[in-house]
Amino acid sequence: MGNKEVIRCLVVDDEHPAIRLLSGYIKKTPGLELALQTTHPLEALAFIKKGLADLVFADVQMPDLTGIELIDAIKESQIKVILTTAYEEYALKSYEYDVIDYLLKPITFDRFSIAAAKAKQRILPLLPVFGNDYIMLKTEYRLQRVDFSTIFYIEALGDYVIFYTTLGKVMTLQRMKNMEELLPKDFLRIHKSYIVNINRIDFFEKGKIVINKKQLPVGETYKSAVKLKFGL
Repeated sequence: MGNKEVIRCLVVDDEHPAIRLLSGYIKKTPGLELALQTTHPLEALAFIKKGLADLVFADVQMPDLTGIELIDAIKESQIKVILTTAYEEYALKSYEYDVIDYLLKPITFDRFSIAAAKAKQRILPLLPVFGNDYIMLKTEYRLQRVDFSTIFYIEALGDYVIFYTTLGKVMTLQRMKNMEELLPKDFLRIHKSYIVNINRIDFFEKGKIVINKKQLPVGETYKSAVKLKFGL
């Protein structure tokens, strides 16, 4: 188990040459990973809403959904945005939003690298740090160590997750999808709102898991995985 220091990038532009250029830049930049490239902003929006990207490179002018409209549609999420365009007059408008940077086409690799560095400064501090048997969580006032063995379950609450442990609750700004991907195999997603430590389960019956006297529902999407895990 290591630190998650890779930023998952999404590139959306209605021009294929622009997509190829940015995708190539991402692939040769340490710390960045290309998660999706698409000419369809609605596909990008659906991908973002699934929590599968950390950073979006979005063209300002696109059919169906402009880059500005895309920002409006995802403003409640944690995802960060870098806008791209061939029109300089959109730069001022972009800074009315909390974008990381604004790239004017044609985009050089040097200019891209500056934007990538800004993105790392904004995004990486939000990502959890893992040890072999613990996770370091950023809370409002400090960085707190939580041992895996002390965790009962994890609950999603908007853009936050709450760790319920033997020592109390710890809340951190984080996506549930990140937790699902990064936690060790002793943790199991049972619901869109819950991940459980299987070593802390008291029993499982009638579509519910009980941990520390707390009944947690098993979502329809996750029932087959839960039954497979327990050989049911």
